[in-house]
Amino acid sequence: MTQSLQEPVTVIKGIGEETAASLREMNIETVQDLIEYLPFRYEDYRLKDLAEVQHEERVTVEGVVHSEPSLIYYSRKKSRLTVKLLVGRYLISAVFFNQPYLKNKIVLNETITVTGKWDRNRQTITVNEMKVGHHHHERELEPVYSIKGSVTVKSLRKYIQNAFLSYGNWIEENLPASLIQKYKLLSRHLALKAMHFPKDSNDLKQARRRMIYEEFLLFQLKMQALRKIQRENSMGVQQKYQLPLLKQYIATLPFPLTSAQKRVVNEILADMKSPYRMNRLLQGDVGSGKTVVASIALFASHTAGFQGALMVPTEILAEQHFQSLSKLLQPMGVNVALLTSSVKGKKRKEILYELAQGKIHTIIGTHALIQDEVNFQKLGLVITDEQHRFGVEQRRILREKGESPDVLFMTATPIPRTLAITVFGEMDVSIIDEMPAGRKTIETYWAKHDMLERVLAFMEKELRKGRQAYVICPLIEESEKLDLQNAIDVHNVLTQYFSGRFKVGLMHGKLHPSEKEEVMKEYSENKIQVLVSTTVVEVGVNVPNATFMLIYDAERFGLSQLHQLRGRVGRGSDQSYCILLADPKSENGKERMRIMTETNDGFVLSEKDLELRGPGDFFGKKQSGLPEFKVADMVHDYRVLEVARDDAAKLVSSQSFWTEPEYSPLRKYLKDSGVLEGEKLD
Repeated sequence: MTQSLQEPVTVIKGIGEETAASLREMNIETVQDLIEYLPFRYEDYRLKDLAEVQHEERVTVEGVVHSEPSLIYYSRKKSRLTVKLLVGRYLISAVFFNQPYLKNKIVLNETITVTGKWDRNRQTITVNEMKVGHHHHERELEPVYSIKGSVTVKSLRKYIQNAFLSYGNWIEENLPASLIQKYKLLSRHLALKAMHFPKDSNDLKQARRRMIYEEFLLFQLKMQALRKIQRENSMGVQQKYQLPLLKQYIATLPFPLTSAQKRVVNEILADMKSPYRMNRLLQGDVGSGKTVVASIALFASHTAGFQGALMVPTEILAEQHFQSLSKLLQPMGVNVALLTSSVKGKKRKEILYELAQGKIHTIIGTHALIQDEVNFQKLGLVITDEQHRFGVEQRRILREKGESPDVLFMTATPIPRTLAITVFGEMDVSIIDEMPAGRKTIETYWAKHDMLERVLAFMEKELRKGRQAYVICPLIEESEKLDLQNAIDVHNVLTQYFSGRFKVGLMHGKLHPSEKEEVMKEYSENKIQVLVSTTVVEVGVNVPNATFMLIYDAERFGLSQLHQLRGRVGRGSDQSYCILLADPKSENGKERMRIMTETNDGFVLSEKDLELRGPGDFFGKKQSGLPEFKVADMVHDYRVLEVARDDAAKLVSSQSFWTEPEYSPLRKYLKDSGVLEGEKLD
């Protein structure tokens, strides 16, 4: 950027030290910051036909005063002024709260223009702005900014106007001419100007189009450059696996691979064979067969003479993976071991010794795998399951146990494609989007609380067949704030209800890990028939005999979480059921229940969840790692995001991008973002 735009905001007419201090709170320190401080919405002052205005929409109308204004006082300071207005063919009421002085300005048969919230049912507009005379507004779309301190929206508009007058010509273009022509985009100068001072709605639309593309392209450029650097600087291990042995192993699997599994296996094997380090995310819905894919990768690594490690978030899950992988791999001569914090003393020493000696080929464990004392002889493949449960640091430590081992992240949380290409932009993404044959679809029903008796009778019918049930609650114990069914209360009620017939267990996050293990063990051995639990059973619990799930206050959960919970049943060959007990008050809540009963596809649900809840809520604000965009919206503008990603990938991989002058602003951006750190990429 030219030096001028880096000057402090105090060079702008009207901005003194006090205002500058308030602007600093808004992260505005330079002229450039001020020019790039964009509105978050616009007040629309265009006249509209009331027939087209939505209920509670903000609207501006022009009308003739049709009655004498009537003024009522509630108290000394509170009043309501009402007047009838003839707007086109409509006779409506205009209501002004606490503005009694307007009574004298409103004259019968004269024209006034009012702006406010439209109540379609009462044919009333609650006015917050009024002008005597015909509709005339300097701008039909007025920008609204978020502000702090002594700065007002009006004063900020003035400062930005002054900044454009004095410095507008210094705004430099950062996109190459080829892309601007390809997509017919406004120049950066015109786009920023139209964002602040749109002539009309089309002007604003074109400006937004340009800014959305720019934001996504710059973000994806960082992602793609990082990916290229990581790839080129991470000469990994080239795993020359033995294909005949691998084919022999695949032939021993209890089920034939689905075409989606075959596709994913080929992507993973190609990465393992290449000299670069694999950095791949494997997404697959609950029950889609990710573990089998992991076993093939681990076996391939073994035939290439390397060790493999699988890290999972809980001991229960580690135990389950250990059992299923041992069954698959041990007959092929692979020595599989389990390491969790429960493995102690002599047994632990033995495992650590054999691992360091290379006698253990594949190890499965929890965080225990990243302890200092754990050493491998030749680690070639690292797999983490439910990778979002581990911090970046934990994943790094495990990676560094080997010399640039291949890394595979697995998740059963279907992440919408939109988010996958944003959050995991520097990874390759593989998706298993097909279920193994013979899986029965879980039947899902939505029931209101007053139908609980019928639901319990249905549950008992399943239990009498020798099956088991989960009952999920949102909270552990009573909370005054939220009137939700809590696990302890529900456990008491159901224990009484099934007394003498079936045993009811209780599981929640406040139990000691050993207590949790004990409860799960009893449940998996069918010593407990009904398990009342909070969402701790969400990930990785595998009890094929459980065919019934009841979720209390289901409207409290997001779609993806409901889907994860539902995936705990339907793991055997029997028909399974999931009942959502909910009385949602909001339309959004009702919509979620409806969608759950209509589809079992985790990816469809995750896209819907993203639309309903937005990206921040989808991951949880704190650990989302989601970028903050000023104009762009990942959900709404995802098509632009995909185009920008493809463009960024092409740019980064082309020789001209790193040498031609037209790309120098983008190269400078990468350098300023710390992506390049002075390195030259060839």
